[in-house]
Amino acid sequence: MSEHIHNHSGDCCCGHDHGHKHDHDHCNCGHEHGKEDSTCICGHDHKAEGGVGHDRSMGRVFFALVGGILTANSFILNAWLPEQEFAANMSALFGAFILALPIIITAVKDLVRGKVYMNELVALAILAALVKADFQTAGIIAFFLLVTIIIETRTASGAQRSIEELIKLTPNTANLIDEKGNEREVAAQDLKVGDRIRIRPGENFPVDGRIASGESTVNQASITGESVPVEKVAGEDVFAGTQNLTGAVEVIVTKVGGDTTLGKVKEMIMQAEASRTPVVRIIDRYAGYYTPTVLMIAWITWWFSRDMNSVIAFLVIACPCAVVLATPTAVVAAVAAAARLGIFIKNISHLELASRISAFVFDKTGTLTDGLLSVVKLQGTEGVSPAELLSCAASVERFSNHPTALAIIKLAEEAELELDEVTGFAEVHGRGVSGTANGSICRVGRANWMRENGLNVPESDPEEAAGMSVVYVSKDDKLLGWIGFRDKIRKESQVLLSDLRRLGVRYCAMVTGDRQSVAEEVAGQLNIDEFKSGCLPETKVEFVENVKRDHTVAVVGDGVNDAPALAAGDLGIAMGAIGSDIAINSASVALMTNDLRRIAMLIFLAKKSQVVINQNLVFGMLFVFGGMILSIVGLMTPIWAAVIHAGSTLVIVFNSARLVRTGEELTLADKPDSEKQVS
Repeated sequence: MSEHIHNHSGDCCCGHDHGHKHDHDHCNCGHEHGKEDSTCICGHDHKAEGGVGHDRSMGRVFFALVGGILTANSFILNAWLPEQEFAANMSALFGAFILALPIIITAVKDLVRGKVYMNELVALAILAALVKADFQTAGIIAFFLLVTIIIETRTASGAQRSIEELIKLTPNTANLIDEKGNEREVAAQDLKVGDRIRIRPGENFPVDGRIASGESTVNQASITGESVPVEKVAGEDVFAGTQNLTGAVEVIVTKVGGDTTLGKVKEMIMQAEASRTPVVRIIDRYAGYYTPTVLMIAWITWWFSRDMNSVIAFLVIACPCAVVLATPTAVVAAVAAAARLGIFIKNISHLELASRISAFVFDKTGTLTDGLLSVVKLQGTEGVSPAELLSCAASVERFSNHPTALAIIKLAEEAELELDEVTGFAEVHGRGVSGTANGSICRVGRANWMRENGLNVPESDPEEAAGMSVVYVSKDDKLLGWIGFRDKIRKESQVLLSDLRRLGVRYCAMVTGDRQSVAEEVAGQLNIDEFKSGCLPETKVEFVENVKRDHTVAVVGDGVNDAPALAAGDLGIAMGAIGSDIAINSASVALMTNDLRRIAMLIFLAKKSQVVINQNLVFGMLFVFGGMILSIVGLMTPIWAAVIHAGSTLVIVFNSARLVRTGEELTLADKPDSEKQVS
């Protein structure tokens, strides 16, 4: 169980933690689950799961409605029935008491624990109004602050609501097929890897799996952010939380529970929204000093002015909810917008970092190119037929998942070649594969690797191999020839690079394990600033480290072969990470599709979120410190302080909410024309 340790303690009224040492048994507000006093003024209940926190929030709404009606009733009685002064006062008193009760209880609990938080500022302002017997003022102050708290509760619980929405995507039951072929309904949580289940049209997949029989169309928008459903046939992977649209399929379970792709996504959302930006950490650090300072200024104000109304207004306006919410509301909105696009950010500090990226280093195969290689040339040595060359290569490569291996196997299947049995298979990452077939050692790999194994590998004709990736094939000590491949550049690659440069990225580079001629052709077509060919994983890391000397660098790769380089960059972006644990673990940001437009949108969203955060902070500080000055000089009444307090919170929330729809044009562009017209 990991721990996050902060320097100072203190919880503000919106429920943010300012210093508690806490672990995963704590929610984002810093309070512990399972204790009786674990309710903060934000309305979060931390004693149990399963909707208790929501019930607590609804309880606050009930308090606000009842207390608000009683307070309003006192004004009505004063206006229409002035002779009913006693009834009006009693209505105002009960209304103020009901509205103030949850706030005062929380403040008292803080004091019992020996802590002085910002909650006490609000409670003192209400108590001061009650002591003055100004029950209507006390009620209005408490009402607007309680409304603010309800707004903050809904805003600050973004991670929990995101998780609740994801949980709804996974069914509680599944149709298990036993060894006799009989079907029975079981709890989804009881499924095990290797079980066979049936998913009918309209049902969601409860776990990750591989289709054993049947074919269907699957909506993967919940994971990838793609609006267009994808076709799935036997042998293809499906993921928990996605929806089976058309056909009945039988699925072999490959991952369950938290190991599923959806489980990883849930974990990433919680991890991102529980993390903190530098601005929030600064607020947390000094929050412990804020309340005592405000109380001291309030006492000085009363000492010189003897005006309790000014003191009450000062205490109300001094509660810095607008400042504290400035960053979290924008972050929640940005993370929600990113998740809708299939962009999952591990830590919100990475969002801030993305706004400062000045250089990109791209892997070539599978990132800037489709990664679907096809064999375009079989060049055997003297006396070696293309069929013999292909048969030897395919026999060994069928145990590998490398793109070149898949292309070789596909061609061998089309040619209906009979492959040899292979033993002792070994794969040297980034170099080649080997195995023993019919007593002979077969190797398929790069020229340098072949030479390291004692083979005389001549350079192929540059004109003949131009624009192709080349691997060599040998049997024992004899070179059988080489195989040439071509990959197609993604149609979005050129647009991505143009968009990145418009967003302020000054340098774009490409690293690849391919030959110089292949890398040069791709770099030329895309106008890449610099490229490096023939890279091993460690070479890519070295290249990234060199670029980091002058730039803040984002590295983009497939997350499997490029894990070291992704980890080496300031920001690692894994493309097509759906179903890939390595991609999710190695990168700072995981894109669940191979749509390159998501990368430019990530940078745009990061920059836009920073602008919104700065706007929120400026407005929040202007409201707090400006209001404090007006209160000290007697130009702010308690009621106006409460109204402005609630209004400023709404401004912050709505300003941040502008981020939620960022990138909506991407999902709209993915829709079929018929759906666009409907939209």
